[in-house]
Amino acid sequence: MRVMCEKCQQPLSLSDGEFICSACGAHYPAQLCCPECHQPLEVLKACGAVDYFCRNGHGLISRKRILFQPPDH
Repeated sequence: MRVMCEKCQQPLSLSDGEFICSACGAHYPAQLCCPECHQPLEVLKACGAVDYFCRNGHGLISRKRILFQPPDH
């Protein structure tokens, strides 16, 4: 799935948790999603650790498995 810029309709690239348009310089936040159900993950922070939790029954999700998707409009 290619993600396109809303402003200039050019392809976006993913960098440091956000989508960036190299054509016009627009930045869009990426939504962290479960690789199983594609629903947004809850971010849990405690004692310096960051964990990702799926509320749809898939439990804790490894940082390596997270899907980055454009936010819903």
